[in-house]
Amino acid sequence: MNKHFWRCSIIAASFTLIMGCSDSPPVFYASGNPQRLSDWNLFTLSSTHLIPSSEGVVFRPANQLFTDYAHKLRTLWIPDETQAMLVDGEIDYPVGTVLSKTFFYPTDSQGIPILQSDSSEPSVNLLTNKLIETRLLVRRSNGWEAFPYVWNNDQTEAFLRVAGASTNINLKSDTGNFDFVYFVPNENQCAGCHVTEHPDGEMHPLGAIASQLSSSFLDNQSQIAALVERGWLDQYPNTSSPISWMDDNANIDERAQAYLNIHCGHCHNPSGAADTSALLLDGSHDLLVNMGVCKTPVAAGGGAGDMLYSIVPGNPDRSILLYRMESDELDEMMPELGRSIIHKEGVNLIERWISEMPGSCPD
Repeated sequence: MNKHFWRCSIIAASFTLIMGCSDSPPVFYASGNPQRLSDWNLFTLSSTHLIPSSEGVVFRPANQLFTDYAHKLRTLWIPDETQAMLVDGEIDYPVGTVLSKTFFYPTDSQGIPILQSDSSEPSVNLLTNKLIETRLLVRRSNGWEAFPYVWNNDQTEAFLRVAGASTNINLKSDTGNFDFVYFVPNENQCAGCHVTEHPDGEMHPLGAIASQLSSSFLDNQSQIAALVERGWLDQYPNTSSPISWMDDNANIDERAQAYLNIHCGHCHNPSGAADTSALLLDGSHDLLVNMGVCKTPVAAGGGAGDMLYSIVPGNPDRSILLYRMESDELDEMMPELGRSIIHKEGVNLIERWISEMPGSCPD
């Protein structure tokens, strides 16, 4: 059994109350959009647990995207007799591949969602967690397609919501409870982040890519190795283990750029939706000004906060980039999609990075 991913037998040994794992593999729909998540057969659902199919694998990218402190369970499935190929250093998944990402919140004894550090559990305990949504990214013959499914209140089924959805959440933290609206993206909004070349390019995965999977998940071993050993990937990429923005032992500059890459790089790149801004946050910049250092905004409007530059070395309070990260106003906040509240840990990281950055900008 592969050590890099939790399999059904491991889960069964760990949780005595769950039902047996389904022997039926996940189902790929070449066309048509199933209204129920269960039609894909990606999970076994009991009264106490949501368990990924033993035919797939659970993965965790080196850098996770912040989504209002929701926890996430990610799965990958590739049909039998198919294989992903390494093309120009990146994974090219075959038709039939299904990626899932389930969003949920831990709850207290009264069922109130609580703010808690994300763990790497291989299933979701329904007695101590509340399911919100499951997003699918499916590789069809015409490219990737996204499907958002929203869980019902009884946590017995998730239903397709192509127009997106929203739900009011009261999140309990150490400093008190706070209310916010959690937004499930519609299909077009999914494409807005996952598109490769704005505006007419194809979608692609953001987490299940070579650079993010080269990190360890369990037993300090690469997730890529698990894909190769399983026969799902034809060869090893020449990619070193990536820096995680959550690694306190890593260099602050590398951590900050890893954070900006995963949260902002899908838009702020030469072919992204924010290509006209000339602000490159995917690591492709050649000059510091392209990353925002002493760079004046192209069209930030009120989002500039009456400031002159995206990043002012040594002065985070005068940096537009941090200002927009600290905002929850719809016409100011960045990222524009994927969050309703402020990511305090991310703000603290970028604030420290800018504070320690040498240099200065013209007045």
